[in-house]
Amino acid sequence: MQNNNLKFPEGFFWGAATSSHQVEGGNHNDWSEWEKVNAERLAKEAKTKWQKWQQEKFPGMFNPENYISGKTCNQYNLFNEDFDIVKSLSQNAYRFSIEWSRIEPEQGKFNEKEIEHYREIILALRARRIEPFVSLWHWTLPLWISAIGGWENKKTKSYFLRYAEKIIDSFGKDIKFWIPLNEPTVYVGMGYVIGDFPPQVKNYRRGNKVLKNLIKTYKETYGLIHKKLGEKVMVGNANNIHYNIPYDKNGFFDQLAAKILNYVRDIRPLKWTVQYEDFIGLNYYYRDTIKFVLGGGRFGLIDIKNPNDWVSDLGWNICPEGIYHILKNLKKYKKPIYITENGVADKEDISRALFIKEILINIHKAIQDGVDVRGYFYWSLLDNFEWDKGFWPRFGLVEIDYKTMERKIRKSAYEYAKICERNGIIL
Repeated sequence: MQNNNLKFPEGFFWGAATSSHQVEGGNHNDWSEWEKVNAERLAKEAKTKWQKWQQEKFPGMFNPENYISGKTCNQYNLFNEDFDIVKSLSQNAYRFSIEWSRIEPEQGKFNEKEIEHYREIILALRARRIEPFVSLWHWTLPLWISAIGGWENKKTKSYFLRYAEKIIDSFGKDIKFWIPLNEPTVYVGMGYVIGDFPPQVKNYRRGNKVLKNLIKTYKETYGLIHKKLGEKVMVGNANNIHYNIPYDKNGFFDQLAAKILNYVRDIRPLKWTVQYEDFIGLNYYYRDTIKFVLGGGRFGLIDIKNPNDWVSDLGWNICPEGIYHILKNLKKYKKPIYITENGVADKEDISRALFIKEILINIHKAIQDGVDVRGYFYWSLLDNFEWDKGFWPRFGLVEIDYKTMERKIRKSAYEYAKICERNGIIL
């Protein structure tokens, strides 16, 4: 530390992240169809799902239209404007996803117009000297894949590999960083364990089948990318990892429960893929305080009892120091690490600047302790469509007026830009 300035490594990537379904608009996939069927139900359930302060602050949650993605942020047409914003905020990297349902709307029929669209996106980033980090799958599926059972069907792996090969052949020379899958454990947990996301199944056996299929798909996609593009490219998963601590730090059963949930939910899937990862992508949002219960817990004998001393608009328990402990635990894998997602829902932009600064101080601390962290992507560049929660959670560095599509850069974004520009934090 010199002059109270925490410097980050030379060549550090500073950026923000998005996903196709959440910002593009006009998508036609399994999620867009699910929204139409479930919007009324989600609006009614908001009366019991969310706390009183959230209901008062976000009355839009009671409107079924909140849960229909529609045009979202219309980034499909406004990407040049958005990338100018990225550049103006001194960011040198951008993570986005390619929408499989656009590329291959029907089995075996590739849409060359949409391939050209994503080529324009990649070249627009390159023209601004912004490094693209490209995700091939961020939860959504083409309707024809959904119709055959999605990831429960073993055939989906071969279909995905065919799609991936098309993307590699089309854009390979312009992409160095590849993320085949985004948060496979969250996809399985929300879709097959908790049952809030499509296909809304509460079945551990089927969920485990999906997870294994996703892991096999990741490994083979990793091999395909390197076979096609050689060793110059970097391939890694975006892994969602929680910071789990025991409710009673001295209680044996709470300690055991925290370790079990941490292993099953986060670490076990990472162990299965880490040898096939050139880098580890880390998505981190919050801390969970774990308590052992005899029955009625969220995960059987395991429940979550967060103190909620600092929460986001979603009620997530914010804990910046959690990322330090996770990074220290990941050090043993001896892989470069990119923070591929980290953000806070904060409509009034009260806590976001402090949140980012505290997170980055803890990342810098991990770097000082020998963890090879090479980049940070805030979630999200824009306010966006937050899946089954719709539009009311506001994560964006940039505020979106969903009626006019006007972009308004938040004050916290300018504070983050100062850090990006100086490649460091002034304490």
